[in-house]
Amino acid sequence: MAKYIYDRKNWTDFSWQENSINTLFGEVRLLQGKIIGQMNALGFSVKEETTLTSLTMDVVKSSEIEGEVLNFNQVRSSIARRLGINTVGLVPGNRHIEGVVEMMLDATQRHTQPLTEKRLFGWHAALFPTGYSGPYVIEVGHYRTGDMQIVSGPMGNEKVHYEAIEPQFLKAEMDSFLDWFNNDHTLDFVLKAAVAHFWFIIIHPFDDGNGRIARALSDMLLARSENSNERFYSMSSRILIERKKYYEVLQKVQFSKGDITEWLEWFLNCLKNAMHDTEDTTKKILQKAEFWNSHEQTTINERQRLMINKLFDGFEGKLQTSKWAKITKSSADTALRDIKDLIQKGILRQTSEGGRSANYEFGTDSRD
Repeated sequence: MAKYIYDRKNWTDFSWQENSINTLFGEVRLLQGKIIGQMNALGFSVKEETTLTSLTMDVVKSSEIEGEVLNFNQVRSSIARRLGINTVGLVPGNRHIEGVVEMMLDATQRHTQPLTEKRLFGWHAALFPTGYSGPYVIEVGHYRTGDMQIVSGPMGNEKVHYEAIEPQFLKAEMDSFLDWFNNDHTLDFVLKAAVAHFWFIIIHPFDDGNGRIARALSDMLLARSENSNERFYSMSSRILIERKKYYEVLQKVQFSKGDITEWLEWFLNCLKNAMHDTEDTTKKILQKAEFWNSHEQTTINERQRLMINKLFDGFEGKLQTSKWAKITKSSADTALRDIKDLIQKGILRQTSEGGRSANYEFGTDSRD
């Protein structure tokens, strides 16, 4: 008796209820066109900044879904360097971050290139450059040779959520997946992004990193759907917000008889929400662009420029003299002079909060 969807004959002949997804699919396609049109009207610099922000969020949030926290500024700097984007305050990354970034950029910036076994193995090796996932040695750069279970709970009392396809069948299953990914042109790329994500997760071909690669594959097909390597929204950011439902739907549909309507509905809704989220991102980017345009003639040193950009990009915590000094690698006296200078220019102001250390924020004229 079939337990999982893959136990059924011709299990990849997925079906869905067209009347359940057509309206949602149309809304997503309409939003895609609207966002692209808006971005083209805003000009090159805003598009470039939005792409940098969206790609950074995708890399950071896709890793966070798996419980791994990457440094936002290191990821952003790595992407900026690789795309040739001139931005202030680039910071060095590390081997792991560079690998994660390389995978995402290969998927989105070279989205027209065929997806091959060799390319997938390269992505996997880039995700785990040391051959370890946390403290554990894993098989890297090839399909797993052992069984795979998705479990939760304390050791000795684990709950099995999913048992993936046995390793002796992986090569044939992945050959079928890659052939469909590259050669089947019957499905719209947006729907194909949803199907590819689910199909890859069900196969679970690697020891680790399957979720991140599945999301990269979705991003690759979404880039094809727009015929563009410019990214204006972050699907992974939205998946992180809806993570509980993401896993619930995957777990439910893995037991289906081939009907994946519920997965497609969730994916399209998540994608629609991700596109709505980009409106907030674009607003912040426009505020940043307008600020620098209005202060084109204002004397602002590199330390100040770095910190102002960090405030626009989402500074964590309270801005204080000590943080300014640490980030800009300057003395406390220099940091205080920089801050007082920006207060005099109306760019910063001291908050009314009490405490031992003064806190600062944008002045009223800076973010209108």
